[in-house]
Amino acid sequence: MAQLGYTLSSEEHEPNELVEIAERAEQAGFDFLSISDHFHPWVSAQGESPFVWSTLGAIANATDEIEVGVGVTCPTIRIHPVNVAHAVATVDEMFGDRFTFGVGTGENLNEHVTGERWPEHDVRLEMLDEAMDVMRKLWTGQTTSHRGEHYTVENARLFTCPDEQPTVIGSAFGPQTAEWVADNTDGLWCSGPKEKPAEVYADAGGDGPKYTQLHGCYAETEEEAVETIYEYWPNGSIPGELGQELPTPAHFEQAAQMVEKEDIAESGTTTSPDPQDHIESIEQALDVGYDHIHYHQVGPEQEPAIEFYEEEVLPSFDL
Repeated sequence: MAQLGYTLSSEEHEPNELVEIAERAEQAGFDFLSISDHFHPWVSAQGESPFVWSTLGAIANATDEIEVGVGVTCPTIRIHPVNVAHAVATVDEMFGDRFTFGVGTGENLNEHVTGERWPEHDVRLEMLDEAMDVMRKLWTGQTTSHRGEHYTVENARLFTCPDEQPTVIGSAFGPQTAEWVADNTDGLWCSGPKEKPAEVYADAGGDGPKYTQLHGCYAETEEEAVETIYEYWPNGSIPGELGQELPTPAHFEQAAQMVEKEDIAESGTTTSPDPQDHIESIEQALDVGYDHIHYHQVGPEQEPAIEFYEEEVLPSFDL
């Protein structure tokens, strides 16, 4: 069954506000929440980047039934997989069966901060594969030692640990990673209604849930929405693989100077105040094959967007 969710953008909101947004989204009738895991925002105008695991603990306490997924964590460079496994086990216990752990190969923006080299994608995928092996061993609750190519673990045991392995969803934009996700995780995580990752994932035998995020801005006029996205989310219109390679918000701001307001409208971001346009955006993602679709309201104005979806968009879907 398809589900509709709401994005908690850690890059744009301080932690207590994220908790309040989570509570309000649950009241509005969204099925699930996605929350991002970043060390830096993309650009300085976004202004925030709290530690996601602390925020998740507060959300677990503040909500009752809504499912929550972190989308996504890179458990390879910035934080050792032993520590990520510890965080996931604790949060999974707090949420019960409501938590989903999203993983990916990461972005230089967040991972370079410890001074480690930023490797090419093939190496990052190898690191992710090994990190998942380490974390799954730890989630058994047994004493774990591991000596691999990238990680060493000595006599580690998680005493606070879920009874079952946490649900893991893998992020993929290209075919190589989509195949890895199909073989090694419980579902696919993507951004935008991209056909190729969903197609490759299915062809490789992936049969789990398929998540995708739809960016947009609800405002009184389309012009106001475009202005908001241009100020707070120009990174969404930066082309190619720069999003994985640029190291600091300042570099993203330099790259964003190439973005014109016309690019916002052409990027697939929903900027219309017409509910039918938002409905059609969701239907497009459903048609491609995604069954967990979450809406990201760009900018500080969250309550008007949640109310708009509560009254004008969610009732159109019998989920």
